[in-house]
Amino acid sequence: MEPLQVMVLALLALGAPAVVLTHDPLRQAFVVGVYGLFLAALFFVLQAPDVALSEIVVATVALPIMILLALAKIREHEREDE
Repeated sequence: MEPLQVMVLALLALGAPAVVLTHDPLRQAFVVGVYGLFLAALFFVLQAPDVALSEIVVATVALPIMILLALAKIREHEREDE
């Protein structure tokens, strides 16, 4: 196994618990995006650039945006209820 692969796998091993242990939804959206970037780096290192590009679009961009939009909508409804 190449040193770059080991480094990316180590980042993923540290990133996974960070996603789970982050309790604030706003911070969790950011951590999920960073974790998706690490996954994309792993796919790129493993010579799967097409999967890496898909991972960048979905996990690094689309998922955090969807989480942020959902949080904004929830907070809007909470303000209306008050």
